[in-house]
Amino acid sequence: MNPTTRTRNIALIVAFVALVLVPFWMPGVYYVNVSSQILFYAIFALGLNILVGYGGLVSLGHAGLFGITAYATAYLLSMGLGHTAAILGALVIGLGCTALFAALALRATGIGFIMITLALGQIIWGLAYRWISLTGGDNGINVKTRPAPFGYDLGGANKLVDKEKN
Repeated sequence: MNPTTRTRNIALIVAFVALVLVPFWMPGVYYVNVSSQILFYAIFALGLNILVGYGGLVSLGHAGLFGITAYATAYLLSMGLGHTAAILGALVIGLGCTALFAALALRATGIGFIMITLALGQIIWGLAYRWISLTGGDNGINVKTRPAPFGYDLGGANKLVDKEKN
């Protein structure tokens, strides 16, 4: 293993451990929330990087797919599904929509691809904004619980800080 690969692997392991420990060393719910949003947008950027960097395809509708999956997760949670089932269901829905987008957009290249993805993104925005009975419009969907991966309550960041102070 060359030194560059070894350094990268060590950096990835350190980053992963730091992310797992965020709820323990962040001083409140606000910072845990901001950290979570940073991670969500990092995943979004990684997907766009693969599409643009490796595929050479500039997409202006990428956020629409991100939104579809986010709304699907929230909608499934509001229907009463557990977090794991809602996330898996949203991934299936997002993958299906991605396949539909790909069938429509991958027939073009260059400016044609950009315009098709822009149009698809605007259609998704219009549906999210105006289909109030499904998406909640401007207000979005209210989800009453936070995820609890492996039984660990992410809504309890203040409890962790309080325990550490005592």
